[in-house]
This record gives sequence, C-alpha cells and structure tokens, in this order.
Amino acid sequence: MNGKNTIDWLFRLVKGTFIGAGAMLPGVSGGAMAAVFGIYERIIAFLSDIRKDFVKNVFFFIPVGIGGLLGAYVVTGPLAYFLETAEIQVLWCFIGCILGTLPSLYREAGKEGRKTHHLVITGVTAVLAFIGLWTASNYLQLAVPQNFGTWIMAGAIFALGMIVPGMSPSNFLIYFQMYESMNQGIHNLDLSILVPLALGAILCILAFAKLMKFILKKAYANVFHFILGVVIASTVIIAPTDYSGVTSGIIAVSILLFLAGLSLGLFMGWLERKYKPDSLSSETL
Repeated sequence: MNGKNTIDWLFRLVKGTFIGAGAMLPGVSGGAMAAVFGIYERIIAFLSDIRKDFVKNVFFFIPVGIGGLLGAYVVTGPLAYFLETAEIQVLWCFIGCILGTLPSLYREAGKEGRKTHHLVITGVTAVLAFIGLWTASNYLQLAVPQNFGTWIMAGAIFALGMIVPGMSPSNFLIYFQMYESMNQGIHNLDLSILVPLALGAILCILAFAKLMKFILKKAYANVFHFILGVVIASTVIIAPTDYSGVTSGIIAVSILLFLAGLSLGLFMGWLERKYKPDSLSSETL
C-alpha cells in the first residue's frame, strides 16, 4: 500500500474502533457512530446485497471489522471498570468525541439538499428521543432469563443498533439486566454467549438490511436528519448529572478529556474531508 492507502486503512481501523466502542457504551448507537464517521450507507449497501462487489467490500471493511472487534473487546473490561470508578471523566471524553464529529454528520445529512422541514425533523427527533431514553432509563427494568434464546434476541438487538441509527442496544440490554453478563461474556470469550449473539445479529441483518437500504434510497435527507436528532439526544442523555462529592481535580480532568475528545472528533472530520469520502449517495445505494 502507498502512503495514502495506508492512512486510509488506518483511518478505517480507527473508525471501526470507535463504532465498536460506541456500540458498547450505554446511550450510544453503533449505527449512529457509523453515520458520524461516514460509512453507514456503505455498510447498509453491503449488508443488503453481500454478493455485489463482494471482494471490494470485504477488503474495504476488513480494517473496520478489526477495529470494531477491537473496540468492543478491549472496551468491555476497562469500560465497566472506568464507568464504575471514573464515570464523569469517561463520559465527558466520549461526549467531546461525538460533538467533534457532529459538523461532519450535519454536512452528510445535507449532502442531497436541506430544507426547513429537515431541521424540524432533527429538532423533533432530538426532543422525542431524549424523552424516550430518559423515561426508559428511569422507569424500565425487566429481568429477562439468560439462555440461548434470549442471547439470540440480544444479538438481534445489537444488529438493530447498527441498522437503525440512534437505537442504543446497550440501553436495552441494561433494561433487560443482561448488559453486565454480556460484557463479561465478550471479555472472557464465552462461546455460550458469543455464538447466539452472532446468530441473532446475522438473522436480524438478513431480515432488515434490505428494508433500510430501500428507506435510505427513498428518503435520504429525512433519514440522516433523523439520525442527527437521535445523535444529539443520545449525547445529551449520557451527560453526567450527579456531581456530588466531585473534586476540582476531577472537573479539571473531565474538561481536559472533553477537549481532547472534541479535538479528536474534529480531526477525524478533517481527515474525512481530506481523503476520499467513504459514504455513498442515495443514487448509488
């Protein structure tokens, strides 16, 4: 690979890592992160018709897949630990990363034109998504038995989080009281959890990827302004609200990590514009 191809490969690896990590973070959607990093449409196009440009797409998604697995696997252990011991700092760092990529997502949403009703879709979606996420996180708790069948369901939920941007699979698994067990299963490479998770994800992709491709083709701008609204809501919902006992040192570290995350997000957006875009217009879907 030449220098530009090497940078592009590493860039996709980093994107995949953020997408995998985002999928594991409560309140964040892997699909929304894929949209933020400009590869959501290509993922949907590939999953809805795997045989089309198969070899080309496989080579394109190899670094994304490696990064996604790396992000999900590496994050499961430390994420549980740091969310327990340094939740405020971790969440503000992640919020900074997402906010830094929002300008790129805004440009992507308007790629095929933007009218007033598109901004209305974004605003209404942000408000309704925030209300839904807040209500679910405060009032919805279901004890679901953990067995092969329910782990298939969990895998389907995770795949939906990729196909339907804004849907946070981690949130649903927290509501079902399966999130901690799933984290441990992934981190420990427990096949009794990993196999049904993968099976559920595959079944969900086969069932819904073509439908999402059709919706994107017919209503590209509407879909992406909807995604933008959900990303805004999910970013707000994960913002820490309890600062009791927080020291000035923790606040200072949180601010620094937020700025570091923001800078990283903006840098990713700059790279996105500098190198060839990964996204596809609705005409190519």
